[in-house]
Amino acid sequence: MIKGYLLQNWPLLLILIAFVISLVTTVFLDKKTTIRMYVLIATVFLLSIVVYVEFFIVDMAEYKELRTILMAVRYSATPIIIAQIIMALVKKLHWFIFIPALVLLALDVVSIFTGIVFYIDDNNVFHRGPLGFAPFVMVGLYSILLIYLLIKHSNKRMMEIVPILFLAFALGSGLILPFVFQGEFANIFSVIIAIALVAYFEFSVLQLTKKDSLTGLLNRHAYYADTSNDPKSITAIISIDMNGLKRINDNIGHAAGDEAIVTLASCFSRSIHSKQSGYRIGGDEFLIVCWKTCKEEVRDIVEQIKKSVSETEYSCAIGYSFNTNGEKTVDEMVKESDSMMYQEKDKYYAESGLRRN
Repeated sequence: MIKGYLLQNWPLLLILIAFVISLVTTVFLDKKTTIRMYVLIATVFLLSIVVYVEFFIVDMAEYKELRTILMAVRYSATPIIIAQIIMALVKKLHWFIFIPALVLLALDVVSIFTGIVFYIDDNNVFHRGPLGFAPFVMVGLYSILLIYLLIKHSNKRMMEIVPILFLAFALGSGLILPFVFQGEFANIFSVIIAIALVAYFEFSVLQLTKKDSLTGLLNRHAYYADTSNDPKSITAIISIDMNGLKRINDNIGHAAGDEAIVTLASCFSRSIHSKQSGYRIGGDEFLIVCWKTCKEEVRDIVEQIKKSVSETEYSCAIGYSFNTNGEKTVDEMVKESDSMMYQEKDKYYAESGLRRN
């Protein structure tokens, strides 16, 4: 049996081992997320064993009861795995995300005795019960929730959306293919989940090299790469600098300063759309690059940022520059928007009476 399992699942084992190595060597994930990933890997591994044993005894009528139990485990494991994926990939979620999966688990256990979800007749033939499609509905709902949360927490740029769409395609195949290939699909489900996770993880790690770890905005490296690609499509630059960060750091502490930067970055992120990208250039300095964005829309973005920031305890100076005729370089626009921003910063300190640090 062990030899048969290894022959059938060797590609899966290699993928899971590679995933573990990636988790061990990466420095981007916090400890809690890493532990959740390890638990997820172990769950997928255990599911592959359950599936193999179930199909190994499928023609052995004397193991009908064991097969029924293993099927209950398999049906319950899929939504639990996707709930684990949600917990691992989307932060600030609590254990109650597992409640629907645990409800299905209870139904599957009851089904062992009642056949409410599935049952195996005396001829060792599988049948769906009155709630036979409940596992697929549960997986579908969990998959939709996962994709929704990932998109909601993304910066809406294609570099993040494409991996999410890939994950959605992989999970979607897990809903459709069982009806195409019937029970045989269960043999490759664990592999599909593992491939989807590893691919999404690798995409995410690559994206992190372009993102600022504190704010989630794009970093200076991404700014230079993005502005060198088709610079003529850039129609405006918005410069932003926080007021009084040094005073916060000196009087309250750097943790409070970091909180201020994160709060402002959130204001910027909520104010821009798909044709604009926000970058943290360094410290409390930010740039928003606008592609094919008209003057009215740029001014609306600036006003929205000012409104959002005014609702916090912080303040910032903003400047902007247009490239109406396509004659200005990116550096010229940045210089012009910086000049306006510094004028606004000087006005702020003059009117507030605060000492500029």
